[in-house]
Parts: sequence; structure tokens; C-alpha cells
Amino acid sequence: MQRDHREQLNLSWQANADAWTAAVREQRIESRRLVTDAAIVQAILALEPKRVLDLGCGEGWLCRGLIEHGIEAVGVDASEPLIAVAKKAAGGAQYRVCGYAELPEQAAQLGLFDVLVCNFALLEEPLAPTLEVLHQLLARDGRLLIQTLHPWRACNDASYRDGWRVETFAGFGEGFAQPMPWFFRTLESWLALFSETGWRLQWLQEPLHPESEQPVSLLLLLSSERQA
Repeated sequence: MQRDHREQLNLSWQANADAWTAAVREQRIESRRLVTDAAIVQAILALEPKRVLDLGCGEGWLCRGLIEHGIEAVGVDASEPLIAVAKKAAGGAQYRVCGYAELPEQAAQLGLFDVLVCNFALLEEPLAPTLEVLHQLLARDGRLLIQTLHPWRACNDASYRDGWRVETFAGFGEGFAQPMPWFFRTLESWLALFSETGWRLQWLQEPLHPESEQPVSLLLLLSSERQA
């Protein structure tokens, strides 16, 4: 079943590329518009990086934004259609088709980065192999910045246990042809995963919705325990 879920996850990002691009560029997703886009950008800028890698960059909005701040930005994504639309609006950013499984063989070409960003992009299970290889891409004193769904909000009415869930993209606009399976993790599981893969938590933030004042996402800054 695990392989089926992962295959369906990859398929969804191929099939939904145009719909996702429209949803992002037309700011149809309220949580992004009001909270999470600004949260990730502000967190990156506070670190004052010279070079950033956006893993799971999608249509490239974050890379384009970082370029405007004078930061060298590189985006990778497993979806060829999404990388294609990102390149059309490159704005000085560099993009490459590369899934997490291809990172080890492409690491040398990608080089080292001051900040690695995974913005709602860690959707698979298991994640340990991906987190392990990210150490190779980190410049000295670099940081890993992760934004993900807040576990206490994202579980909705389901049990608060790790497991596969399904995103239907309801409310994101038309054109979404395939639902997306994604792997839900509790806060305990996230922290255990970081410990197992050599990452030390520097801080944790919980960006709030301005009206409900409920947490929308979980924002985590990590450093590598593998660097001397």
C-alpha cells in the first residue's frame, strides 16, 4: 500500500500542475494568503541567507520572492509540469526536476546552501532517507526550515495518530483532477524523526490565523548535528 500511496502522490502533482499554479498565483488559498506564505518568507529573511534551496518548490513562487530580496534561489520538484511553469516565470531563479529520491545523485550539482526550505513539501512516508541526505546540501552553519500543517488542526475529526490522509483540494478552485494522499504526523512523531536523522530543533513557531487565532501551521528551524 505504501508504494501505491506514493505513486498516487506523485501522480497528483503531475495531473494537478495547472490547477495548483492557478490556485497559488491567484491567491485562492486563504491560509496561504493570510498566514503561511508570509510566515515562511519572514523566517527565511531573518536568517539572512545568501543561497537557498526550495525543496518541492512547485510553481516557484517562493524562489521568485527570494530573488527580489537579492537571495540566490534554487528550486527542485519531482513534477515536470510544475518545473516547466516555474521556469517560464523564472525571474532569475534556477529550477531543476528532482524528486527526493534523486537528491543523492544530484547533490554535487546542486551545491551547498545556507538555508534548505521544505514548505508544505514533506508529504511522504518514510521521510528519514530524505532528511538524512539533506545534511549533504547544507553549508557550514546552515539551517533547515520546515513549514507543515499544524498536527493538532490538520487531524480534523480523525484520530491523532500517524497515517495516510487524503487532500481533495476542495475550495482551491477548479481543475484538480486527482486527490492527493499525504502522510499525517503527530508533533511527537515529527520531533522523534528529527532526532533520529541528526537534526536539532532551534525553535518552533505556530503561525496563527488572524481572525480565529488558531494555529494554521507548524514552522520549525533545525540545525545539523552532523556538522563538526
